[in-house]
Amino acid sequence: MEEIEALIILNSIEGLGFRKLKCLKEKLGSFTRVFSQTEEDLVKIEGITKNLATKIKEAFRNFDLKKELRLIKENEITLLSLEDRKYPENLKEIYDPPYLLYLRGEFKESDKNALAIVGSRFASYYGISLAEKFSFLLALRGITIVSGLARGIDTQAHRGALKAKGRTLAVLGSGLINIYPEENKKLAEEIAQNGVLFSEFPMETPPLKQNFPRRNRIISGLSRGVVVVEAGEKSGALITADFALEQGREVFALPGKIDSPTSRGTHNLIKQGAKLVSSVEDILEELKLDTTGLKEENNRPLFLEGREQIVYTLLEDEPKHIDGIRKETGFSLTELSDILLRLELKGLIKQLPGKMFVRRG
Repeated sequence: MEEIEALIILNSIEGLGFRKLKCLKEKLGSFTRVFSQTEEDLVKIEGITKNLATKIKEAFRNFDLKKELRLIKENEITLLSLEDRKYPENLKEIYDPPYLLYLRGEFKESDKNALAIVGSRFASYYGISLAEKFSFLLALRGITIVSGLARGIDTQAHRGALKAKGRTLAVLGSGLINIYPEENKKLAEEIAQNGVLFSEFPMETPPLKQNFPRRNRIISGLSRGVVVVEAGEKSGALITADFALEQGREVFALPGKIDSPTSRGTHNLIKQGAKLVSSVEDILEELKLDTTGLKEENNRPLFLEGREQIVYTLLEDEPKHIDGIRKETGFSLTELSDILLRLELKGLIKQLPGKMFVRRG
């Protein structure tokens, strides 16, 4: 048996986390030697109880390693142990990093420049739109967006990054062949092509309730900071924020409506010292990240499409009404409204009261 195969089996055992795996490795010199030990030998090792020793012996007999390896190969999964040089640096720094990671997609060096965007599964339109907008603008600046593939804020955070043709990482609370929620299977495929799907669980692990708080430490651990967009008083996003604080990461919160139940958690975070943000610049300046992603070359924004460029060129420092822009371009009101929204999301123009628009900066 190879070392990685022994680790796959050990990783499947509930209650055998990073610290105990580390003790086993240090005491025995390798994971393969674990299975040659008697239960009496195992309980002499720090952290290994009689119950855990029994689970280890049972896993050796019962875990279907051949099936797990077949699923890993069929789904083009990469395995990374904590000792692998490609293991994410940010994650390696936390108190209890997963000893084994399952990855679908390619983790890149640039992904260490990452921010998590999390929030309520039952988000309002306000929260959903802001999650997508912040994710989009951060991704345009080369920031990798991390989230949990859940409904609501997480979903929009991933989508915003993908719309900007940026990088995004999704951390699952299930095995990589059990995408949850099911309606996000297509989104998961897009993420795997433009980022990474992460899990610390064996391939067929179902999305059990107890797995999600555990996966939240990975979301924050992969990131330089955590942005909470919308969260109720008992939201899982607050667990991610707690992990971030324990890991020495920055926590940011977007204020919401004072009477909104899905803003109570974020407002409590702000009261407790989380940094209130109203723009992506607030985040980038706090973390001292590069903000030069929105550059112009020959006065033309690098990422503008043809009709976006036409509208952007017409706008000046003096506000223009949408009707005037429509007459100058000949575009329909529907098409023009869509273009103006995209330019606003890219941070290039600003809408003023009365349907007036002005170029930023």
